[in-house]
Parts: sequence; C-alpha cells; structure tokens
Amino acid sequence: MGKPFYKVETFEGRRSLGYLVRKLHNLVVPRAEALFADAEISFTQWIMLVAVRDGIATTPGEIARHLNHDTGATTRLADQLEKRGLLTRRRCTEDRRVVFLDITAEGKELAELLSPRIVDFWNATLDGTLQPAEAELLVTLMTRLIARLEGEAESPAKTGAKK
Repeated sequence: MGKPFYKVETFEGRRSLGYLVRKLHNLVVPRAEALFADAEISFTQWIMLVAVRDGIATTPGEIARHLNHDTGATTRLADQLEKRGLLTRRRCTEDRRVVFLDITAEGKELAELLSPRIVDFWNATLDGTLQPAEAELLVTLMTRLIARLEGEAESPAKTGAKK
C-alpha cells in the first residue's frame, strides 16, 4: 500500500471524497432536472435512454443500479419509455427471466436532441473552473476510482480491510 492520503488526526469531512461527490451530486441533479422541465421526457428518463444507447446498462436491473432506483421505479420508467416508442424490451433466449432493453431510432433521436442541454450545462460549469486537460484528468481519475470500487464490490476479498 502506498502513502495514505487521509490521516485520522487531520481528517476533515469537507475534504472527504464521499462528502464532495455527494455534494456535487446534490448540486447537479436539481439543475439538470430543471433543464428538462420543458422537455418531452424527464432528466431521469433521458439518463435511461443514454445508458441503454451507450451500453452502460442493458437490463432494468442494471438501470436500477445505475440510477440508484428500486426495480419497481425502473420498471415504471421503462414502461413509460416503451409506451412512447423510445425503448423496446427483449427476453433473453438463455434465461427468460432476463429482459434486455433496446433503444429505438426515435429514442436515439430524442436522446441526441436533448443532449445539448447537458453538454452546455457541463461546458458552462467547467468554463473558468477547469482547463480542458484538467477536466479530462478529473474524468480519468473518477473513472479509475469507480473501476476500483466496482472491482471491490465484485470481489469483497479485495477490499484491503485489515483483520
């Protein structure tokens, strides 16, 4: 193990990654939801379309984990998007209990039509705050942290907890 970043004797909640990530989430989500107030779909529905389009999630269960929603709420979201012709469901041929979600051409079109709202939001937020190389580094570092934590979730023995 390398040199630890945090030390118990100097730890401050305001500098905790957990606090900072949660604070950022709490600041971003209401702003993003407001950007979709006049849209055909909600911000959460747009996230679902983009997650399916980009292969981030392919089943309602994966969407539920991605959105941190319960499966019932995710099913209702999928129902709404399917009813509007933006998503389709497809049963897995190997396991009929598994349902895959596919984005339709109309769903892709709507996701792309609404994407500038989020792109413009992030560009405006980053402008004067981070240089493009710093933003790229932030994305890279966050991606590495996520990969580490997802790897630990899949393999609890890798958590590095001392016994």
